[in-house]
Amino acid sequence: MPDAPDVRPYDALLLLSFGGPEGPADVVPFLENVTRGRGIPRERLAEVGEHYVRFGGVSPINAQNRELLAALRADLAGHGVDLPVYWGNRNWTPLLTDTLRELAAAGHRRVLTLVTSAYSSYSGCRQYQEDLAAAVAALEAEGAVAPGALRIDRIRHYFNHPGFVEPMVDGVLDALKELPEEVRDGAHLAFTTHSIPTASADTSGPAGGAYVAQHLEVSRLIAGAVREATGTAHPWELVYQSRSGSPHTPWLEPDICEHLAAVRAQGAPAVVMAPIGFVSDHMEVVYDLDTEAMARAAELGLPAVRSATVGTDPRFVAGIRELVLERAAAERGAAPPRRALGALGPCRDVCPADCCPGRARRPAPAGEAEER
Repeated sequence: MPDAPDVRPYDALLLLSFGGPEGPADVVPFLENVTRGRGIPRERLAEVGEHYVRFGGVSPINAQNRELLAALRADLAGHGVDLPVYWGNRNWTPLLTDTLRELAAAGHRRVLTLVTSAYSSYSGCRQYQEDLAAAVAALEAEGAVAPGALRIDRIRHYFNHPGFVEPMVDGVLDALKELPEEVRDGAHLAFTTHSIPTASADTSGPAGGAYVAQHLEVSRLIAGAVREATGTAHPWELVYQSRSGSPHTPWLEPDICEHLAAVRAQGAPAVVMAPIGFVSDHMEVVYDLDTEAMARAAELGLPAVRSATVGTDPRFVAGIRELVLERAAAERGAAPPRRALGALGPCRDVCPADCCPGRARRPAPAGEAEER
């Protein structure tokens, strides 16, 4: 038998996600966790919570993370990779600190993390790392682990890995087939992602501007692959959704609903909305796109469809395995192949200490220098 793939020095894989409510009673407490420290009134949280109430108070994200967890475990086991997989959330059960406590009690000390966000930004990367550092500090304070004994790394950003891009290409091709034939060739592609404050976008990544640049790269890759597959060059644009901040703070634009009105006014016969900023069909996809944006398209008389997220596509799951083995090899001092599509190349494994800064400076375990 061939030797099992070498995952040293890691002894566990952590699936780290945002979390979401799983019943009506969870909604406001969940939103309080998400917005803690921002001074948002409970009345406003209840208003936002109506999005969840429309779906029975349940976000799809936890169920989808359970599916991804099962798919990762099956894929790793099927390829002889001996690495237990745990799951923790930043904002709802299973909470990150509880998961790390369980993981540490089982004797694990070198943990590799998969974050369900593919791009560079404070909210999509550094904030997860800050929460990891805070959870480890809490476990050290309560004596669950000795100081410095539990070390946590993360796999690199995977926005341009073939396992992430190729399923989305197929998703757009499938969505185009859902449109009436007479409008299909003229359909515009709207690549959507979460809007963030422009100040955060400007400081994302080691040199700034990474959040937008990475999304534009994925948009170009998908549009190019669709053109190659169909022989049609569809007009496309990167647009944004799910803005949640103060109206006085500049955020990335255009919003998807404003974009739909603009392209309709320009004569677009149809639109495919491709949620490239999201790993799975969680609430910001099923409400902001499938509910609000689709309703706006209907008002405009604009045929619109939404393409699939990667979810548990076998190519995505296999890509995660590849990235796990890549990082493990690099930690052992090897120079493994690092696959990436497009011109940006593979992201670095370890973030600079000042990468994607937040409002306050907090430790982040996967960063350089004092934050390592």
